[in-house]
Amino acid sequence: MKIISWNLWRRKGARAEDVADLIIREAPDVVLMQEATVEIDALTGLVGGHYARTPLPGRIHGLASWSRRPFAFPPRRLWLPPGTLVRRVCQLVPLEGVVLANVHLSHGQVLNRRQLRRIAEALPERAAVLGDFNLIGPAWLPGFADVGPRAPTHRAGDVVPLRIDRCLVRGLVCLESYVLPRGASDHCPIVVRLLPAESERLAA
Repeated sequence: MKIISWNLWRRKGARAEDVADLIIREAPDVVLMQEATVEIDALTGLVGGHYARTPLPGRIHGLASWSRRPFAFPPRRLWLPPGTLVRRVCQLVPLEGVVLANVHLSHGQVLNRRQLRRIAEALPERAAVLGDFNLIGPAWLPGFADVGPRAPTHRAGDVVPLRIDRCLVRGLVCLESYVLPRGASDHCPIVVRLLPAESERLAA
C-alpha cells in the first residue's frame, strides 16, 4: 500500500488541483491531508476515488483522506487531549486489514506525545499513524516504529529545517519511504510503502 501524507497549508497553499496532480503523478493508494479546507472536497470530481474530511472544531481546516478503493467503514473522528488554542482531533481511516490515523498534533512537546498515546490506545494491532506531528526528537510511542523518511519536511520561519511529518507503524513494515518536493505548500509530502509484517516473513 502506497500512502502519501501532506500538510496542504490551508488556503495559502495546495489546492484540490495540486493534490489531483500529485495523485496522477505518484499513483498512491491513499492520500492523507492536513489543513484541508472545504475547497479540497472537489478532489473526487478531478480524480475519482473515495474521500472524507474531518474539520477541526472552530477552524476553517481539518483532516482529509482520499483512497483509490472504498473505505472499510466511514472514517471517524477521535478526540485528543486539548491544547490551549486549538481543539485537536485525529481522523481514523479504516482500510482492509489496517487502520490509518491521520494526525495534525499540537506544538507542545509533552502534549503531542500524550496525543500519540491516546491514538495508540484506539488503534488495532495493525496500524499506522501519519501526518504533521509538530514533534521534535523521538516519538517515544511504545510498540510503534518510526519508519518515515529522515529528511526534513518543513522549514520553521522558512529557515530552520525540521522533520515533523512522520509515519509510525505497528504490525506493518515499510518497504520504502521518501520526501517529495513541497510544491504549493510549506510542507513536503512524505511517501511510504507499507506491508503487513507477516507478508514480509512469508516472502522471505
